Amino acid sequence: MTIATVHPDGRLILQGRIFRAALGSGGVRADKQEGDGATPVGLLPLRRVFYRADRIPIPQTAVPREPIAPDDAWCDDPTHRDYNRHVRRPHSARHETLWRDDALYDIVGVLGWNDDPVQRGRGSAIFLHIARPNLAPTEGCIALTPADLRQLLAAGVTGVQVLGG
Repeated sequence: MTIATVHPDGRLILQGRIFRAALGSGGVRADKQEGDGATPVGLLPLRRVFYRADRIPIPQTAVPREPIAPDDAWCDDPTHRDYNRHVRRPHSARHETLWRDDALYDIVGVLGWNDDPVQRGRGSAIFLHIARPNLAPTEGCIALTPADLRQLLAAGVTGVQVLGG
C-alpha cells in the first residue's frame, strides 16, 4: 500500500514530497458528522477514481477507475438506504451530482470513509478531488491542484492517513 499522510495544516506528504491540500472548512475531526464540513481523521483507503473522459485523459492510478456519466451522483441523505453510496440520477433522496459544470470532479477519488459498514449521520461523499484555484476549504474532502492530484495518483497512492489536530 502507498499511503499519503495529511496534516491538519493542509500538508500532504507522499514519499518525502510535500503537497498543499485544501481540507474541510470544519477542520479535521475524529468525530465526523454529516454536514459539519470536517475532514475525518483516520486511514481512508482510496476505493476507486472517477474522471471526466470528455475533458481529461484517463488518470494513471493503482485503483480501479471509471468515467463519470451525466447521471452519476452520491447519496448524502442519512435517512435513505443509499446513504453514502454511488447512485444514478434521478434519485429520490438528497444527493450530490458528480457530473459538474466546474472542474472540481474532473478527477474524483472515492475515499473509504463510513462505508464498511455505513453508519447513518457519520458523514458521506468524502473524496480526493481537484481544488478550487485558491485552495479554498472543502465541505470535508481533500483537494489538490490538478497537477498534484495526477502526480499523487500516478505514484500509486492507495489511501490517505489523515492526522488529528
